[in-house]
Amino acid sequence: MINLSSFIAFHARRSPQRPALKYRGEEISYAAFDARIRKVAGWLAAKGIGADDVVAVLMKNSAAFLELVFATSHLGAVFLPINFRLSRDEVGYIAGNAGARLLIVDEELAANAAGAPIVVLGDAAQQSITHLAGDARPAPMHVRLPSDLMRLMYTSGTTDRPKGVMLTYDNFYWKSADQTIALSLTTDTRLLVVGPLYHVGALDLPGIAVLWHGGFIRVERNFEPETALAAIADDKLNAAWFAPVMTTAMLTCLTRDSYDVSSLKWAIGGGEKTPEVRIRAFSQLFRNARYIDAYGLTETVGGDTFMEAGREIEKIGSTGRAIAHVEIEIRDEDGNRLPPDVNGEICLRGPKITRGYWKDPEKTASAFFGDWFRSGDVGYLDDDGFLYLTDRKKDMIISGGENIASSEVERVIYDLPEVREVAVIGLRDPRWGERPVAIVVLAEGASLELPALTDHCRARLASFKVPKQLVIRDTLPRNPSGKVLKRVLRAELETSQ
Repeated sequence: MINLSSFIAFHARRSPQRPALKYRGEEISYAAFDARIRKVAGWLAAKGIGADDVVAVLMKNSAAFLELVFATSHLGAVFLPINFRLSRDEVGYIAGNAGARLLIVDEELAANAAGAPIVVLGDAAQQSITHLAGDARPAPMHVRLPSDLMRLMYTSGTTDRPKGVMLTYDNFYWKSADQTIALSLTTDTRLLVVGPLYHVGALDLPGIAVLWHGGFIRVERNFEPETALAAIADDKLNAAWFAPVMTTAMLTCLTRDSYDVSSLKWAIGGGEKTPEVRIRAFSQLFRNARYIDAYGLTETVGGDTFMEAGREIEKIGSTGRAIAHVEIEIRDEDGNRLPPDVNGEICLRGPKITRGYWKDPEKTASAFFGDWFRSGDVGYLDDDGFLYLTDRKKDMIISGGENIASSEVERVIYDLPEVREVAVIGLRDPRWGERPVAIVVLAEGASLELPALTDHCRARLASFKVPKQLVIRDTLPRNPSGKVLKRVLRAELETSQ
């Protein structure tokens, strides 16, 4: 029997009182969560939802969100989480493109709901949808096959309009098995979830795989650095996933030393290469934890590489090596395999990788070299098989015929103590084709001007890589996984020129 609710039912039988999750101070046992899943599944069935129907949610983190993840699977339906930061038009496009039969939305987000029949959840229902279920009878479990579609997740759109990534039960269970090996997940894993659950970082890295083992998840509705630190201290949490911007917020939080975070054993980062200074600062705050740089995609359910313990500084700049059932190769534009230390497109193969994009055979075909998925990211493997990200293909700057990896320039700029965050992009230039531009978020109380920036960069980079322009901003636009949305920065700066 393949169904997400089957492992919740297993733990409910074996350890009914064991806590499964906690939200807004309420601890929910495996037995209670199992009962909620069956009740919510009955509520969905009463609304006409059955096998293979798409159920979309536009929700912030909550216990209800997780109820819907499992209740949708329980019925054999397909779960579609939508980014709650999107506009009404964008939500309408995704729900319409997916053919959603129902869109369940938090009351505070209702103005942006479109594209499908809508159910609005008030505050009590966000705690549990059983508040709405009334006399709905618990639904029986629908048996699924490993190849059946479990979830649709639309890409964050860093380079193009969102595409519906098809994820099967096979994809989920293989990624969960691989993460079990790489992260040593057990019944004792206690995970903090502060990233948005509509994204693979929070839902899958390792996310609900912790419940596969009978572990514990504490869910926070929103990320605040003090709230995250307090959660770790209060519930002795030992695992977490943080987008880079979250890590930065905690490391610079003025009250960070007020919390006992000694229980934390590891935290997964990712989305961009992590500077050495950030890794060392993380170790100073979380003294018993290691920072695990990682690489993954929505199309692979996240977590294709993890940095190995003890190799962090030796392999600084790397996101680690491939997990057990993923192969990685670097290929050129024609699909030819490249040798170690040569930049090319990162390609992946394995049972946790999507079979393609929803209703889009052309984009599906262009996303593969045979059975190798083309990530759209540029990088290289060293002789030991460690992966180094260079750039997204769209983010490579070409100035005067020379290729400039923006991440290389960013790494150098991060060495300036005045810099809290930086993104380097290429803007159109009549002479050079593109010129490198640095967009910087300053450290508190700091100042920085272009001459000081260029002097610093010239001492460490070839002259053509040195930024020709400096822009100071309060924040950088990011997608939920923490990747800077460089297309947004390019559009804003090109419009203002």
